[in-house]
Formats: sequence, structure tokens, C-alpha cells
Amino acid sequence: MAIDRSKVAVGFMVAGVIAVLFGTVMVFVGPLIIDDQIVKNTMIDPKNDMTYTMWKDLPVPFFMSVYFFHILNSQEILNGEKPMVEQRGPYVYRKQCFKDNITFHDNGTVTYREYRRFFFEPTMSVGNESDVVTIPNMLVLGAAVMMENQPYVLRLLISATFKKFKETPFLTKTVGELMWGYDSGLVDFLNKYLPGMLPTSGKFGLFADFNNSNTGLFTIFTGRDDIRNVHKVDSWNGLKELSYWRTPQSNMINGTAGQMWPPFMTKETTLPFYSPDACRSLELVYQRPGVAKGIPLYRYVAPKTLFANGSDYAPNEGFCPCRQSGLLNVSSCRHDSPVFISHPHFFNADPVLLDFVEGLHPTEDEHGLFIDIHPDTGIPLNVSIRLQLNLYMKRVSGITETGKISEVVMPMIWFEESGFIDGPILSTFRTNLVILPAVMEYMQYSFIVLGLATIVIAALLHHRIKTSDSGSVKPGIETQQKTAK
Repeated sequence: MAIDRSKVAVGFMVAGVIAVLFGTVMVFVGPLIIDDQIVKNTMIDPKNDMTYTMWKDLPVPFFMSVYFFHILNSQEILNGEKPMVEQRGPYVYRKQCFKDNITFHDNGTVTYREYRRFFFEPTMSVGNESDVVTIPNMLVLGAAVMMENQPYVLRLLISATFKKFKETPFLTKTVGELMWGYDSGLVDFLNKYLPGMLPTSGKFGLFADFNNSNTGLFTIFTGRDDIRNVHKVDSWNGLKELSYWRTPQSNMINGTAGQMWPPFMTKETTLPFYSPDACRSLELVYQRPGVAKGIPLYRYVAPKTLFANGSDYAPNEGFCPCRQSGLLNVSSCRHDSPVFISHPHFFNADPVLLDFVEGLHPTEDEHGLFIDIHPDTGIPLNVSIRLQLNLYMKRVSGITETGKISEVVMPMIWFEESGFIDGPILSTFRTNLVILPAVMEYMQYSFIVLGLATIVIAALLHHRIKTSDSGSVKPGIETQQKTAK
């Protein structure tokens, strides 16, 4: 049975048209399918194994690196000379986070507490927790500033109390003691006779309240009703707004809890989040695009206005009383202790701060904070949050422990909390949210190209067949005519 080549060509043309139509439909429908999959995979839902596990248990390496500013000239500082410091560290701790008491609500929110534990990693550290360093004594120098406006007699009494308990203006302790707490007769005395005056009821340490603690009761949106709200904070400890600061804007609880953000980000999108440790909402801004292990990302950094004072940046007036730009006064949420947060080594701060302390060398690479985030999903791929803890100290008359100390914002420690997606989690993430959408995108254009190529080839073949058939018919007719003659 002879094959009708003309019909075959027409068949290929029809198949080509169908392929083009299918590819064209996929151009419009494909992104909707991809977006729908992203929505399903970024919503907080126990049915989504990958993203729910990432949200609930943070199954990625997360570390806190701590650097101490070891004081080299404590006696000279008491005589009014400029402080000289030497950075010691890092002392690295593996941070374990997990959420508990998770309760989903009918209004599309979920409530939880996130707990954190720290484990020292000696192989990643430069030194050990037994290393000895010298830093300002917050109990003495912090209390002195707090008592500055109290009656002179009361200041003399406080100074006598320091002497009775052998509290000196500078502490020389091991890293472990300064981090997680040390025994203090003064702390025991205050907790017994003035309960609630100190933030801790046990040992006194810079991170004593962090280990085996939680960050408060968060209620956030699951994204069930609107994916644009996923991970955004609805309330913290039952509060819709804070009471630490001076203006309603400063007291707003904005953004997410700082671990994930809503999907479909653009370069104009900012990265707001609420930090209980900083007692306020923070906001990062887009810096540049990038790629990490084949995954596209946006890098977000802290704007220079983040810790600017109210004079340099009016919206920050609510966080005052302020000092130089680059310092955040957190005394209002730290029992009125004169504590300031900044970027490490006063990076992005008023340069005058560097004139008061010897030994600081700020650079963006070492001291700037950033978050690398996958814009389509809002999931961070690499995080480095770097902050510095500073103590405002000065001479206070009546409290002899302060000597002739010059007024200075004194760096004590800085720390970096860092983490990145790696291993099986990264592979699953790349496959589900990067490779599969990319394959779908390539397929839709492949159908269009293949369909067009099929149409063109089939049309040429059909034309050739028609030309060939018409050429073979003419000689046949001529032969018949000659025979008839």
C-alpha cells in the first residue's frame, strides 16, 4: 500500500501547529503553575514537609561567633586616658533552634515559642572558654551612670556597697564566666533584698539569659489567606505594638520574625523583621543580585540610617535619647542600663566614635551584616547578622570606682550569628523550587521552537511533493497525445 506523502506532510504541519499552541499556552499558564507551587511550598503548613521542617526546626548549620574587646590599659582609663582594646576571638558556639507549643488558629495564624541552646565548638574557635579577658564591669560602671542624678548620699552608699562586695570597675574573668555567668555576692544581695532590679535571678553573665531560653510568644501569619503575609508577625507576647520607645512608629512590630519572608520579592522589596533582642523592628534593603551554588539570590544589607540618630534621620527620633549616629540606645528595654547596640567596630557609625577608643578597624566585609535570600520563595540561603554591645561609661561623683574615666561609649563584645542552607536540604530546595520551574520554562519554549521547525519542514516537504507530482503528470499526458496521433 503506497504512503500518501502529501497527507504525511500535512499531518506533520498539524502536529507542529499543536506544539506551537501548546507551548504558547504554557508561556502564559506555566508561570501560574510555578507560582501556585511556590505558594503551596512556602505556606506554613505541616503537609509541606520541606518548608515546614525548615521553619519548625531550622535543620541547617547555625553558629554564633563572639569576639571580646580585651582592655589593655584599665588603670590608665581610670586616670582619664583613652581606652586601648584588643579583639579576642572568635569563640564559636553552635546554635540549636526549635519551635515548640505550636498552635494553629482559624484566622490563618500560628502561635509558637522558639527555644535556643548554645554549644561551644572548640575546633572552630580561636582559643577556649578558659581564656581570660578584661572588660568593663556593667554592675559597677553601668549602675554608676544610672545613679548619676540620684542624691549624693545615695551615690556614696552605692560606692560603699561596691567596696563591701569587692566589685571593681573592670572585670577579669574567663570567657565562659563572662558569657554564661559567674558568682557575685552583689548579685545575690540585690536579688535577695531588691528582687527584680536585675535581669537575672542567678549568675550574672552577658548571655546568661540567652541559653536554654525562648524569644517570646510569637503569633505569625501562615499565608493561608494571603501569601503576601506569610511569616509576618501578628503579635509578640500578645502585643500588637511595643511600649519601649517614644513614638507610635518606633513602637510598631513590623515584618516577619526574621527567619523567612513572603515570596515573589523584587529589588524594591525591603526586608523588615522584629528582633526581641534589639527590642525593635529592623529593616534591611536590597544591595545586589548574586548566585550561590546555582541558586539566584538577592543580597540585603543594613542601610546607614538603621542606627542613625534623630538629627541625621528624623524617623529615628523615637528611639532617642540618642548619642552619635550608629548607636541604638536600648536602655529602655534593658532595665535602664546605659547599653547601646551598634555595628561591630562602629562600622557605619559617626567616625568620631573611633577617636575615643584605640584598636578599632571597621570594614564592610568583616563587620557589615547581610542576608542572601532566594527572591522567588523568600527563603534565606546565607545569613550573617553582626552586632556589637557597648557600655556608656563616665566619671560619676560620689562613686569612686569610676575614678577619672572620660565619657566614652565603650565596646565590650561583638557577635555574629550566621547560617547557610547546605546538604540534603539545599538539594531538595534546588530541585523543587529552582530546577523544576526552570525545566518547565525551557519546555514551553522548546515546544514552540520544535513546533515552528516542524511546520516549516512539513510545509517545504509538502511543496516539494506537490511540485514533483505535477512534473510527473505532464510527461504522461504528452505521451498519450503522441500515441493518439
